[in-house]
Amino acid sequence: MELREALEKAAGENLAEARELLCDLIRFPSVPGQEGAAIEHLRRRCEELHGEAELVPIPPGIADDPDYSFGEARFDYADRPNLAFHRRGSGGGRSLVISSHVDVVPAEGWEGAYEPELEGDCVIGRGACDAKGQVATVWLALRLLDAVGVRTAGSVEAQFVIEEEVGGNGALGMILAGHRGDAALVMEGTDLQIHPANRGAIWYRVRIIGKSAHMGRIREGISAHDKAMQVIEILRRYEQRLLAESKGLPLFARYEQPVQVNVGIVRAGDWPSTVPGECVIEGGVGFLPNKSMAEVKRELEEAIRAESDEWTREHFTLDFPKLHNEAYQTDPGHPFVQAVAGACGQAGLRSEVFGWNVSCDARLYYHRGKMPTVVFGPGEIGQAHAVGERIAMGHIRQAAVATGLLIARWCGLIS
Repeated sequence: MELREALEKAAGENLAEARELLCDLIRFPSVPGQEGAAIEHLRRRCEELHGEAELVPIPPGIADDPDYSFGEARFDYADRPNLAFHRRGSGGGRSLVISSHVDVVPAEGWEGAYEPELEGDCVIGRGACDAKGQVATVWLALRLLDAVGVRTAGSVEAQFVIEEEVGGNGALGMILAGHRGDAALVMEGTDLQIHPANRGAIWYRVRIIGKSAHMGRIREGISAHDKAMQVIEILRRYEQRLLAESKGLPLFARYEQPVQVNVGIVRAGDWPSTVPGECVIEGGVGFLPNKSMAEVKRELEEAIRAESDEWTREHFTLDFPKLHNEAYQTDPGHPFVQAVAGACGQAGLRSEVFGWNVSCDARLYYHRGKMPTVVFGPGEIGQAHAVGERIAMGHIRQAAVATGLLIARWCGLIS
């Protein structure tokens, strides 16, 4: 029996267990800061596989790293390790890291989000598509290799990380702890498409100081809100510049608007009859690999200074205190990208190779881990963070078979 046929047969026999794991994981409300119980449950389930499970603490001092992302709140890492599962090779082959995350975004306004439901082939619940369905896929792929008796020359390390939704601190912790390989596959909901590149994303904050005054003395005041409206127009023009400079970029040409400058929050004033003396604008910039994050920061600063009036130039600050995800791109001709494409084709998938206009942990494995990196997985990104979030078990089955074939291709199959 060919390897694909054997893996597909094993997938049918083990899919119910993967669904059970997914449902169990959904029951843990593992928002950032509360991932520990889900990690421990997953550790126990990984002990059913042939290999070794290892809890990997977040390194002390990680918050001092320039790639560390600060969320709305800071949490203790004492009871929230990452989890690594090692499937050792016999030696001489290429190693592979497969990563996905157990943390989820909050489920406000969705009653019963942590009680999984079944609807036909789909599992519904918070995290089903982002990314507990992918975690279950990794587990299933490893289970299939065990069932079929696949042995490889190179080793596989499955990494189940925390704080992806915050900005990637779990993945950063794994890399800082030395957990690397010859390539990295990051599991996200890509609809089984192959993404060797991601757009970057950075959140900005502009604070403008005006001159507060009573409405009756409006001419004596300077409205920080009015100055902010000028800055917002500058941000709109910068978006058009980004679009022009990114048009037709290989791997991203299919997107109508692959880059964005969003104004998400505007806060000004504290009384209806007072000229506001301060205004804060917060938003995000999505950018492609033709720009570095440092360039985006510099260009935003330069645009505001060059295009605003004299008062604003002397009374604004610009900083980037939260999300800061670099863009990345692995050469689509790289042997690892070709191995992923070959495995997907062998599995019968109609997967294409192109860039993803979403950011995730992949850029850390590429930039900090120095690994060729591809994002791939079951589920559709439109389901992520949504009320009624769901994933099809058929998608998980297909992705698990393709991942098993990739491991055999990349790590070297031993007969």
